Order: sequence, then structure tokens, then C-alpha cells
Amino acid sequence: MKDVMTDFEPALAGLGLDDWLDRIEEFATEHGRFEDIGADHAAAFIDAGSSLIVTFESYPEICQHGQDREPRAFSLVRRNGWSCLTILSEGPSWFRDPALYEYFDALQDDGFFDRFENILFFGTHAGGYAAAAYSVAAPGARVLALRPVASLDPRVTGWDQRYRENRRISFTDRYGFGPDMIEAASEAWIVFDPASLEDAAHAALYRRPNVTFLPTPYLGRQVDGALAAFGILPRVIEAAMRGGLDTLEFARLYRNRRKSQFYLRTLLRALEDAGHPDLAIQLCEYVLARKDVPAFAQRLDRLRARNTGRP
Repeated sequence: MKDVMTDFEPALAGLGLDDWLDRIEEFATEHGRFEDIGADHAAAFIDAGSSLIVTFESYPEICQHGQDREPRAFSLVRRNGWSCLTILSEGPSWFRDPALYEYFDALQDDGFFDRFENILFFGTHAGGYAAAAYSVAAPGARVLALRPVASLDPRVTGWDQRYRENRRISFTDRYGFGPDMIEAASEAWIVFDPASLEDAAHAALYRRPNVTFLPTPYLGRQVDGALAAFGILPRVIEAAMRGGLDTLEFARLYRNRRKSQFYLRTLLRALEDAGHPDLAIQLCEYVLARKDVPAFAQRLDRLRARNTGRP
């Protein structure tokens, strides 16, 4: 294990799936190891430091992060000198595969997780579910899950109609129900928008003594991308790794949203959709008092015009 800050460039930009996986394999083999897991998954381990981040990421999701097409864990290795174990999925598998269960069984049996001083399981939505579910293989680890589902078993979450095409995927066998699996974690944080009803309902199922809920109003399904746009996602992950993430620390970091046009535009749309033109006008005035933003100036003119003559 190399307990050093790691500097590497895997050069993944612009690669299609097959070439991208080949390059990941080449790179992971050079810095750790790479394993195919069944037909739809692979594991890339980068051996760099005494802290380990375990992430669950799909190729389509990674392509949405940016032009570099790099798993999010790789940038965290560079930034912090951590080791990483990235479980890669080619598509919407929800990380449900007996081969993956056996892989985590083997890691536990081989004492793989015992090598590390700190372990954080991290993922978003399907990856957030997987982070919770597979964390049971490393008792005492920490978990940071963004918008995780609890299960797609229709007998448990039949009210969630978003993924009817995935109902055939089994969530009743091993590593199945996320909230039960997370009980072995030392700490867990669930990040979600309480106004997103399905996400909030899934989050509620994670209520356990070791779980802290971190609400992100107005972000909807864009929690991952929004926290990245605010410039705080790496710091949230780092605080979780060291066990220093609580509601006060998250609130302090989350204040950065006020500087983000991404958030301010999202908030403006939410205020207008909810029928609060006066608050929308106040928000535009707040933004324009600090910076000349033509889009907000134009929206302010339209809002004022609509409000003219109101009782």
C-alpha cells in the first residue's frame, strides 16, 4: 500500500465503452488491480493510501460528469492520496448480480477491508443504494449515499412507479434491502431533496440510529451534479471519510449554493412554479444587487410586467 498522494492521468476522455473499459483495466492493473465481475460489472482498485473509498458508478453516469469520463473516485485519489475500489456498471444494473455478491464475500473473507484505517462507501441513486447494501461487507465503515433507493421490490416500494422496467431485478436475495445492510456501518449519511416525494420516501426507510439525514431542498434529481457545481462535493465526501460530517458542517458547506447560478436558477424556477412571483422578484433583485446577470435581469423585467396591476 502506497501511503502517498497519488498523481495520475488515466486519459479517458472521448473513449467509447469498450475502449474506456480497456483503458481502465490497463490503468488499474498498473496501480492496483482490475477484475471483471460477471457479465455487467468490473472492479478497479487503486492502491494508494490507508483510507479507502468504495464507489459504485455506471458508465452513462460517469459520462455525465464531464469531458474527462473519469470515475469520481479517481479524482479523490489524486486529491487526498486515498485508495479506491470502484465498482463499474455498463448500464442500469442497480448493482444486483450474484457475481457481485460473491465478489464482496471474497473481499470480506480475504480480510481486504482490514488493511484500511478509514473506509467510506459512496454512491448516487443506484450507486447510493449499492453503497448502503454492500457496506455490510465492511462492518464499521462509513456510508455517504445520495438519493439512494431502499429497494425496488414492488411489495416494499410499489408506490415508486419510476422504474417499472426494473421490477424483474431481484432485491430479495443477498445484500438486498439497503436499510438493513446499513446497520453495520459506524455512520451513514443520506442526502436527498425532501420535496422529491419518491426520494424522500426511500430515504425515510433508512431511518436508523446510525443515520443522519442531510436534506437538499430544490435540488430534485440533480443532487450529485448540483453539489459538484457548488464546488462542495469533494469536501462533503472528505468530511464523511474522516467522520466529521454532521448537520452543522453540511449546512456550512451548503451555504456555497448561494454563489451558484445553477442553484439560483433552480430556486427561481421553483418559486415561479409554486406561484410565488413576489419571492421570485426578491430573488432576482438579490442576485442583481451582487452581480450583473442578464438572464436574471430579463426575468425580473418579465416578472414585474406580469405583476403590474395586481391587487
